Amino acid sequence: MSHQSADSHDHLDEKQFLIAVKRLADSLTFGSDSSPFLGSGLDYVQSRAYQPGDPIKLIDWRVTARTGKVHVKEFEATKQLPIHIILDTSASMCVSSIRMSKYAWAVQLATGLALVGLERMSPVGIMACGDRDLHIKPTLSRNTILQWAHELRHFHMSEKTNLAATLRDLAPTLEQNSMVIVISDMHDPESVDALKLMGQQHDLMVLLLRDPAEKGQLGGGFFRGQEAETGAGFIAHGKKSWLDTNALLSELKLSAVDTLLLETDQPFMGKLRDFLKHRATVSRSGL
Repeated sequence: MSHQSADSHDHLDEKQFLIAVKRLADSLTFGSDSSPFLGSGLDYVQSRAYQPGDPIKLIDWRVTARTGKVHVKEFEATKQLPIHIILDTSASMCVSSIRMSKYAWAVQLATGLALVGLERMSPVGIMACGDRDLHIKPTLSRNTILQWAHELRHFHMSEKTNLAATLRDLAPTLEQNSMVIVISDMHDPESVDALKLMGQQHDLMVLLLRDPAEKGQLGGGFFRGQEAETGAGFIAHGKKSWLDTNALLSELKLSAVDTLLLETDQPFMGKLRDFLKHRATVSRSGL
């Protein structure tokens, strides 16, 4: 497996990165007037007497007919769900057997999803769950989002994962109705219980990234390696799967945690778009 350097951008310069995330955001909303994962619209509050300057399209014809006086409807904008993106910045995300690492994809996904949220006027925040102290509270500022995206593109091979601890610390601080998006390779064994708890309290979805080497596609024979986050040495075989992803997915499914497996060596944008639209459909139907 290849280790990218600490200042690598996975072959994408700043301009290419911005183009990539904009294309990703456009892809997630293509063919839909509504967001694939966010609520929107207006809530009717009351009707009141017409005042000069009120738009004609707001006239409440039923009340007008009943009272004989022109009334208009008043609406209150629906509060958009704040979105909290939890991005795994640990060392295992940066190790890759192909050109684009899990980490590079994670940063692009986080930025693209954030841009979609901003388009729907939903404040977006981000929290890193490696060693670095990075927590941006939900904002509607596109510049702020792009600034943290630029910072996140620089990774560190020494970071350990603390996904479980991050989720446990974040949960009590969230508003009652929040969306939490976790983008990780799930190498933290304690994270499942923390995800279960978060999913009981908030709208949670997990994007699970997997490198081809993690499903036993390196080929070759035995090799000696070092675990990226703990530094522990190990001996493995090139055809051995490193993480029991199927068991992990089954456990999360049983706990009603919406999880999507994204293989970094395969096209997955269509799969992600369908996943988000399905969640929105289920949410609107009240199932």
